[in-house]
Amino acid sequence: MSVCPTRAAHVELDDQGLLRYSRHILLDELGVEGQERICGAHVLVIGAGGLGSPVALYLASAGVGTLTIVDDDVVDLTNLQRQIVHTEARVGQNKAYSAQQTLQALNPQVQVHALAERATPARLAELVAAADVVLDCCDNFSTRHAVNRACVAAGKPLVSGAAVQFSGQLTTFALHEADAPCYHCLFAEEGEDSDSPCATFGVFAPLVGIIGTAQAAEALKLLSGCGEILRGRLQLYDASSARWKEMKYQRDPACPVCAQRHAGAGR
Repeated sequence: MSVCPTRAAHVELDDQGLLRYSRHILLDELGVEGQERICGAHVLVIGAGGLGSPVALYLASAGVGTLTIVDDDVVDLTNLQRQIVHTEARVGQNKAYSAQQTLQALNPQVQVHALAERATPARLAELVAAADVVLDCCDNFSTRHAVNRACVAAGKPLVSGAAVQFSGQLTTFALHEADAPCYHCLFAEEGEDSDSPCATFGVFAPLVGIIGTAQAAEALKLLSGCGEILRGRLQLYDASSARWKEMKYQRDPACPVCAQRHAGAGR
């Protein structure tokens, strides 16, 4: 697979970095060069809840150079059953700032920018343009579609995850590639705003860990250039039976979000 293009200055690992990330470096598919790309990258995480918690923890521990985390919600006692980046002492605090505290304690080498806001389309355009990879860890369709539009416009890869009850899903939209499908190609912008909120339907705690960790893996593969990403493949996981299914999807030529981009690329 091609490496996701990054604009960050080259990062050369010092002795401490070589030791900290030695288990990555031992992987032939990743090595020093792949780890240095990870350390020089900027990742945008939308949401610091059930999915955003494992995403942020693994990206920080893996050495992603800059993490920007966006969430305007506050930590609630009911979150602690699954949102493992937060603690009981931080109930009532903003989730992005709570996550920042945990991540900086985990890996002080990572720059963590916490944004306690609900990003508007204009703000999303700004944030997405500054990132190398975007991870959708939110819980409502309107935000997912807004993030997708910003990623399509900027040509930035988008890793999307969702989890509710015992059902999870995961895919990667390789929008840094000219012919890749987008989120709207797969999910039309119709129906209810929320994709089955946990407050209404419940969620099996480890499920968000499984999907969120897989999202982090997709992001690290994009940044380092190792492995194969879920381009055009939607993974579906049923935690109640421990079974995975996969469905393939293609770009919609009539997609109102990305069709114009492809038309422009074809001229």
